[in-house]
Amino acid sequence: MKHKLDFDAPWLRWLIFALVATALLVGSFWFDTAIEQWVIAHQTKAGTHFMRWVSILGDWEGHVLIALAGMAVAYLRGNKTWVRLGLALVIACAVGGAAARVGKMTLGRARPSAHENHNWNGPKLTSKFHSFPSGHVTASVAFFTTLLLARRKIGTPLLIIPAVIGCSRIYLMAHYFSDVIGGVIIGAACAFIVASTFLRKELSTAR
Repeated sequence: MKHKLDFDAPWLRWLIFALVATALLVGSFWFDTAIEQWVIAHQTKAGTHFMRWVSILGDWEGHVLIALAGMAVAYLRGNKTWVRLGLALVIACAVGGAAARVGKMTLGRARPSAHENHNWNGPKLTSKFHSFPSGHVTASVAFFTTLLLARRKIGTPLLIIPAVIGCSRIYLMAHYFSDVIGGVIIGAACAFIVASTFLRKELSTAR
């Protein structure tokens, strides 16, 4: 009797995710230097100014404020589903941000602007050694991937937001390309955990 793999099994999904994530992360390190050099050659004053605003507005505070505003509107309209979804977005953002912070302080990778030749220095408290992963990207991906999992039609086009935020962090030489990919992976993992914990009903009826 043949046994078929159950692709809906959580363990198999996590295994596939881990394999794909590992391949993407390892591959991303090969592009760090080339992308860094391209950014150095193409930076402009106007581009830097724009990307700074993207980074400022794209930090976790902006995400949380949007979610809280949405929750307030949903509450006033008696929409409990969107109140719960807004809360899940805030939790995902917080979990992603916390995970990124632990990674930054534990690994101690020097930022591109620190000119430390990609060094990994172990536990560090100084921000110039907090390159991996990108906290901005981790929190934003956790936030919008949670939305995507619960509301695909709304969440899919909004993924452009963490993508632009990631580009801003690279352009400003706050992070390497691999830092951004690491943030994407950790953020997505946090989103899956939060969504499967708090949004089971929404996941079963996602559209």
